[in-house]
Amino acid sequence: MSLTSSLFSGISGLSTLGNSLQIIGDNISNVNTLGFKASNYTFQDRLSQATATQSGTSQIGRGTALADISASFEQGSFETTGNTTDLAIGGDGFFIVREGTSDSSFYTRAGNFRFNKEGYLVNPEGYVLQGWGLDSAGEDVGSVSDILLSSFTSPPEESTKITIVTNLDADAASNTADMAAVWDGTAATPLSDSYYEYQTTVKVYDSLGSTHDVTVYYDLGTTANTWEYLITCNPEEDMRSDAISAGNPTACAGLLAKGTLSFSSSSGTLDGSATAVTMKRFTGTTNWSDPNEATTATNWDAQSTATDVSTNGYFTCNPSFISGLTMDIEFNPGSYYDGASAWVNSALTTTQFSKASTTTYQAANGYGAGDLQSVDVDTDGVMTGVYSNGQLLYLNRVALAKFIDVQGLHKEGGNLYRETRESGEAITNHPGTSGLGSISPNSLEQSNVDIAAEFVKMITSQRGFQANSKIISTVDQMLSETIQMKR
Repeated sequence: MSLTSSLFSGISGLSTLGNSLQIIGDNISNVNTLGFKASNYTFQDRLSQATATQSGTSQIGRGTALADISASFEQGSFETTGNTTDLAIGGDGFFIVREGTSDSSFYTRAGNFRFNKEGYLVNPEGYVLQGWGLDSAGEDVGSVSDILLSSFTSPPEESTKITIVTNLDADAASNTADMAAVWDGTAATPLSDSYYEYQTTVKVYDSLGSTHDVTVYYDLGTTANTWEYLITCNPEEDMRSDAISAGNPTACAGLLAKGTLSFSSSSGTLDGSATAVTMKRFTGTTNWSDPNEATTATNWDAQSTATDVSTNGYFTCNPSFISGLTMDIEFNPGSYYDGASAWVNSALTTTQFSKASTTTYQAANGYGAGDLQSVDVDTDGVMTGVYSNGQLLYLNRVALAKFIDVQGLHKEGGNLYRETRESGEAITNHPGTSGLGSISPNSLEQSNVDIAAEFVKMITSQRGFQANSKIISTVDQMLSETIQMKR
């Protein structure tokens, strides 16, 4: 009989159950810790002692010990927040963060990130979230690196297209005067309202982001079911050096284009067939130039002499007339010059019905400069900047990592894990790929500790501790009885 061995068995039980209570206490204390993963434990028996019995050799156990402490990586519940850079992972994976003063990478499930004053996306300890930069098409640029917000402004883009949907009154009275002929860029009002039936103005943007008004005038033509139109700008903003007419060197300033609209008498729908550009006999130079293709624009010259390419994107004329003939340039609203080799037709959206002339829709592409207002993150981890000019720009993509053996990760504190030999190297990829979870913006993952289960474990550990204490007290009484036998 070995009472001393019984004492050590009881002590092993007290020690093991004390450790289990420490694990339970750690779980309960982190019940509100973001991204915390509860620890589980298992027990195992110690090496047994051989002893002789009537049937042969048998074994007597010598107590218990902790077999394993593992983390439960089950996903915790999500808490919705008002911050777009609060991120949660729906599924497997870890955020990758880097300590600012070193190249060491750490891994976390806690996604409470903020942009600091330098523009880095960091957690509360200042560790920088890792990801990829994105180009204008949303494709990755380079390798995984610090997520840095640098696009605080959206650059302007000049307008290249105007869309106007208009109904013109079929019962309008015709003004016999040609609007282009009576246009006077030197007058305070270049075109009197007595010369047109309807006009509409749309704002456009130049390359610096400044706004300008482009006005389209409509007037019923002398031919049935036809309308003439003028496309104009403020004469003071017309920077073409050759906006001239025969009688007045500045009278054509602001006059950009003119043309005729032809309607079907049965349906009132605009005939969108192309109209050829007619170049009559003249001398001098006439240039078409595309501001983006100045070196490849096509130029015409009746005298076959060298011509200059205008770089301001306007149609320019330097005429000197032969035999008193004039040059007519007819614009078809259903086509435009693509700057390469052909005219391109496009649908027209003007109608003619017997009702007041109205503009039902108008818009111009292009926009001014914009300031960053917010950052949105989608389920693929793509971060998009929202700017005051209405533009959305791709910024970064959040990177996620996973491991072959997550139980091999080493806890570093601060909700961080470190890669070890047992965990294997991190496998990095986009959210939602390679078995990685998706990103849930405006959310934070809560602790996955089950408080009820921890209380049950606490009760069983407490009772086990009491039982092992009873072993020690019982053995003590037995030893006392043994000592008293000599009396």
